[in-house]
Amino acid sequence: MALPVPPPRSSPGTGPDSFGPGPAALARWYERKLGWATEGRAPVRLLTGVRFDVLELPAEAGRALLRRPVRTGPVLLSGDRMGLLVAPGGADELPGLLDWLEWGPVAPDLTALGAGGRITAPALRGGAGSPGAALWLRPPEPRLPPGPAFPALAGFGSGGDAPDLVRLVDAAATECHRVRLSRARAGLRDGSASDQPLAFS
Repeated sequence: MALPVPPPRSSPGTGPDSFGPGPAALARWYERKLGWATEGRAPVRLLTGVRFDVLELPAEAGRALLRRPVRTGPVLLSGDRMGLLVAPGGADELPGLLDWLEWGPVAPDLTALGAGGRITAPALRGGAGSPGAALWLRPPEPRLPPGPAFPALAGFGSGGDAPDLVRLVDAAATECHRVRLSRARAGLRDGSASDQPLAFS
C-alpha cells in the first residue's frame, strides 16, 4: 500500500509555477530555491555528493522506517526503492557505520549514492507524473538564503540540520533486515525487482 504523497510546502512565488512549465522550470526551481546541482532536462537529474547524499533501501523497508520515531530529511520514492537524503559524505560513511553497528553483511539492501551519482528529480506535485516516476514523500523545503551554519543542507527543513546519520542508518538497516526475513519466510528469492537500485544515469 503506497503512502500518501503530501503536497510540497511552498510560499507564494517559490513554487515551480513561478519559473514556468516544463522540465527546464523544474531544474531552475531545484537550482535557485534549493541550490541543488542538476543535469539534463528530460529527465532532470539531481547530482548527489554536492548538497546531499542518498541512502536507498527497498520501499517496503522504507515505509516501515517512516512509521518509526526517527527524524529524516527529504524522502523520495522511485519505483520499488526509497531514497533518504542525508548530508554530503553520508554515502562514504555507510560501510563503516554498518560494520560499527554490527549490521555489516546482514543489511545488503541498504546502499548509498554519493559523489558522482545522480537521481531522477521528483516532480514537485504529489500525484502528478507517469507511473513509476520519482515522487517526494517528504519534500524538501526551500530556505532562502541557506543558514550560514549549514549552507550545504538547504532543503532539509526550517532548522537546516540533517538527521542523525547513525540513528537513521541503524533504523534503516533494521527494517531492511526485517523485510529480508519476511521474504525468506514467504519463500521468495532474494534479488527481486524491489532490490534494484534507484534509477540514475
